[in-house]
Amino acid sequence: MPLTNSQELIHSAYLEFDRNSWANLRDNVPLTLSEQDLSRLKGINEDISMEEVVQIYLPLSRLLNLYVSARQERSAVQESFLGVDSAKSPYVIGIAGSVAVGKSTTARILQAILACWPNHPSVALVTTDGFLRPNQELEARDLMKKKGFPASYDIRRLVQFVADIKAGKASVSAPVYSHLDYDILPGVEQKVEQPDIVILEGLNVLQSGMDYPNQLHRVFVSDFVDFSIFVDAEEELLKDWYIQRFLSFRKGAFTDPDAYFHHYASLSETEASKTASRIWDEINGVNLTENITPTKQRANLILKKGLNHQVEQIWLRK
Repeated sequence: MPLTNSQELIHSAYLEFDRNSWANLRDNVPLTLSEQDLSRLKGINEDISMEEVVQIYLPLSRLLNLYVSARQERSAVQESFLGVDSAKSPYVIGIAGSVAVGKSTTARILQAILACWPNHPSVALVTTDGFLRPNQELEARDLMKKKGFPASYDIRRLVQFVADIKAGKASVSAPVYSHLDYDILPGVEQKVEQPDIVILEGLNVLQSGMDYPNQLHRVFVSDFVDFSIFVDAEEELLKDWYIQRFLSFRKGAFTDPDAYFHHYASLSETEASKTASRIWDEINGVNLTENITPTKQRANLILKKGLNHQVEQIWLRK
């Protein structure tokens, strides 16, 4: 079967690794996470093992540490040349991918590992969910069924947030999103105060001007990302993971009377599965095809998952 244009680009622009060849690049990076740590970091229905951390995330953390160190050295050279001390500019790592692919778990594991490197960098984790427009505004714009699509974000505020971080501002605030409330929390903010590294996780991290054709601005989040990761999987798996996650929420978070989706808790498992499947087909699957997958080839690194959320292939941009 001939390769598609997308597959040809990946094969020509990236170095490809299987699990074993990638694991060999660890180079004695110490394992700093315990089983208890891992249990706390992984998300709903994600079967992440210590073997996965050792084989996939430790080599990745080594690569990222080398990139961060190189950037810091370049900054020191520039400061020496100019004879001034520049404002501290964090290294920004972007993590993108579909709903239910495990972006949040990837981000949390990397945050925990990177923070344990010998130089003990300060690592902040921010999700772009906080920059979704409040439900009241989405309803007024008839966008509630397009939540997660480009138009549902306050992209200007998100870009300004990342620009302020890169400019080295002493303290930058981000809105906070509640998955329980399915909305922005009024008056609640996350402060980011000059960390060494910022991990920015979200559906839209790699989107650029072509994804926002009606926006007047010409600067996007991707312009401020130093290294980008796309967490990938076949849509069949993604849909199944989404349904399983929905069923887990039905027995957990949805049972809270204050939860936005509390009404789903009363559904039978069959009804819940059908509901989750429909939501995927009408919303998340469409967003994946139209807005998320097209950004994959902008990533510096692609982690391709298979069954049980195990990374099977890794592509590193040449």
